[in-house]
Amino acid sequence: HHRMFLEPREKKRSMKALVVKQAKKSCSCTPAKVKDCIFSFFPVLQWLPKYKLREYLLGDIMSGVIVGVLLVPQSIAYSLLAGQEPIYGLYTSFFASIIYFMFGTSRHISVGIFGVLSLMVGQVVDREVERAGYDLEPAALSVLTGTAAYVNTTVSPVNQTLQKLPCDKSCYAITVGATMTFIAGVYQVAMGFFQVGFVSVYLSDSLLSGFVTGASFTILTSQAKYLLGLDIPRSNGIGSLIVTWINIFRNIHKTNICDLITSCLCFLVLIPTKEFNEHFKSRLKAPMPIELVVIVAATLASHFGKLRETYGSSVAGHIPTGFLPPRPPDWNLIPNVALDAIPIAVIGFAITVSLSEMFAKKHGYSVKANQEMYAIGFCNIIPSFFHCFTTSAALAKTLVKESTGCRTQMSGMVTSLVILLVLLVIAPLFYSLQKCVLAVITIVNLRGALRKFKDLPKMWHLSRVDTVIWLVTMAASALISTEIGLLVGVCFSMLCVIFRTQRPEAPLLGWVAESETYESLSAYKNLQTKPGIVVFRFEAPLYYINKECFKSTLYKQTGVNPVWVKAAKKKAAKRMLREKEVDSGGNQTSISMDFVSEPLGFHTIVIDCCAVQFLDTAGIRTLKEVCKDYREIDVQVLLAQCNPSVRSSLIRGEFFQEGEDHLLFHSVHQAVDFA
Repeated sequence: HHRMFLEPREKKRSMKALVVKQAKKSCSCTPAKVKDCIFSFFPVLQWLPKYKLREYLLGDIMSGVIVGVLLVPQSIAYSLLAGQEPIYGLYTSFFASIIYFMFGTSRHISVGIFGVLSLMVGQVVDREVERAGYDLEPAALSVLTGTAAYVNTTVSPVNQTLQKLPCDKSCYAITVGATMTFIAGVYQVAMGFFQVGFVSVYLSDSLLSGFVTGASFTILTSQAKYLLGLDIPRSNGIGSLIVTWINIFRNIHKTNICDLITSCLCFLVLIPTKEFNEHFKSRLKAPMPIELVVIVAATLASHFGKLRETYGSSVAGHIPTGFLPPRPPDWNLIPNVALDAIPIAVIGFAITVSLSEMFAKKHGYSVKANQEMYAIGFCNIIPSFFHCFTTSAALAKTLVKESTGCRTQMSGMVTSLVILLVLLVIAPLFYSLQKCVLAVITIVNLRGALRKFKDLPKMWHLSRVDTVIWLVTMAASALISTEIGLLVGVCFSMLCVIFRTQRPEAPLLGWVAESETYESLSAYKNLQTKPGIVVFRFEAPLYYINKECFKSTLYKQTGVNPVWVKAAKKKAAKRMLREKEVDSGGNQTSISMDFVSEPLGFHTIVIDCCAVQFLDTAGIRTLKEVCKDYREIDVQVLLAQCNPSVRSSLIRGEFFQEGEDHLLFHSVHQAVDFA
């Protein structure tokens, strides 16, 4: 055996030197570094001076106008989902586009209202509104608030409650939403500052997809009452989906026929047109803005048909023009919503970063994940002072933006101008718009998430573990609650990783003729084995969770448990000694001696460690025990293909006796030749 000698590099690990180096790097201040810092924090300063007016402007204007036209009805619809008045959805979309224009590094993503986050905000808003004593619908509350000065406060306890409340229900709802948005933004900026973007790696694609699909069922459920024109309280907490459907069926006899017919007509128009847009998107220069057409037509029909006065249809109500003066978040509400803001912050930045990276890779440029966290954080912090709620990137609008010629975030500024026009001029015209129309728009936009069920057979074929993670996360998000569903999905996906390392594949290996390659005997035919040598591969890290699995699998594959063999030998030796003492004959003694010296069928076990990424103390102890036990029955154990980390762990753990470190081989073939 010719030993291969590799001289290890010396690792200089001086914590003091590392800290000093990092401190010098962080604390030094030169003009060039200040410039780099400003340019990296405001990416717009890098790309705007290089903007190619003739090449980019037309595409950016076209995509910006189209996304703006699509965003107006969605902003109004998702406001309903977030428990807010329509004007606040328009504010949110307006500010988010401007701020991402300054801070974002992606050229294509559209940042604005996202259905799942709106749902999560709405659940917290409803809880806090109810906790504060606002238990009436906005219309009734505004009437009571307006007449409170003229009515004797002793007549009704409701009026006494209203006098104690600082503002009406819609005012308090946006205060709660803005406060939670501020906290979520602070979390996201903190994640960027401390560079903890790695948190998003725990949210796999299957987990996020399952979460969005599960949340889509909750969104659909929350909007169902508007389709039927029912006046039932919004259910929150665990099992809200089931409770809501029970309440809907209990009140189904109170269905507003006008709202039901309007909903059906909107579905009949929206779904075929959306399908047409998707089917012919390669031929269409721009998708048909059918949502805006439906909203305009429905508003005109409701206004001239007097649907509210005649049939009692629920309408959007007054939408003011202009902007409200800025107001800071309610600091007293922070303890109530701080915990709820964590999953919102994580989901928001995970979706934004993943979409940014996806489109950057597609179009051949790079994005900075940390800067994206800053960008989405400021898209939440700054607008929270202007009566806005949580935003993130949204896939559907980003796809529209990309397909209609977007080249830079200048299209986001055009989108903001479209929304500004609505805010300043057009908004009050939507007074008569029925809420059921907004609910239909929200539900129709869930088609993409609900279509994931069609992909399940393909996903199952690719990875059963990912499919199970998807199903568990989806079911938990829908049936329990969105926040708990996300937590269940993360925990379950981690458990899946642990279970896969707890009971990994551990085959015996055979030799491929005329080569130095060894492969699994259970996976391939026509492999050869060397007489007297067993080659075993363990395909996972060896640590405290799977140490017993390692031993039991090794004993099962080799067919020899050294502990049992030692015990049998001791038992046979004792019996032989006892038989000698009583001198009961030689025949039985010879049988015992034959049993003691019975051959095992092999003299060497080679353990292929190429798939063992690391060892912990329990893993080192297990290897020591295995080698010691086999050595006692005259079987040597050799280790092959250990990576530098495993080698270092073995040396530090004093695995080798003095002079035996040469029994660590760089290849299985080398170990087999030695044996």
